[in-house]
Amino acid sequence: MARPDKAAAVAELADQFRSSNAAVLTEYRGLTVAQLKTLRRSLGENAQYAVVKNTLTKIAANEAGITSLDDQFTGPTAVAFITGDPVESAKGLRDFAKENPNLIIKGGVLDGKALSADEIKKLADLESREVLLSKLAGAFKGKQSQTASLFQALPSKFVRTAEALRVKLEEQGGAE
Repeated sequence: MARPDKAAAVAELADQFRSSNAAVLTEYRGLTVAQLKTLRRSLGENAQYAVVKNTLTKIAANEAGITSLDDQFTGPTAVAFITGDPVESAKGLRDFAKENPNLIIKGGVLDGKALSADEIKKLADLESREVLLSKLAGAFKGKQSQTASLFQALPSKFVRTAEALRVKLEEQGGAE
């Protein structure tokens, strides 16, 4: 790699691979510029979609320690670098691919682990991080409410039992 512009491109791509939570490789053959613009918007704020050169991107991925994608750098390739919630971007890719069959999801990487196209589609079927956290918080709150009810039930049951005993003793005392 003798040319400094190529070296700079590889360095920039390697930095994007390192700073991203996930990266998804796609084939964009047959998509118009307007469709690519729509795709970029559908990925969300935390994703950057870039059309890349296979050779340079493969070198950059290897420099970033990602060797599992080497066989996917064929044909026209674009990469979605995801820095935020990968589920949101995976949903955007999946939904766009449904409407535009020219977009083909090749595979990707999530936190250093290689993902197939099917695994990315399964990732898109998950609920977002915020929804999962709110469900977890709701489950914790429900368990706390159950525990509070349990602790409250014992004294109130004791009071009802004592009152029933007092009434019974009064009735026995008044009957004699």
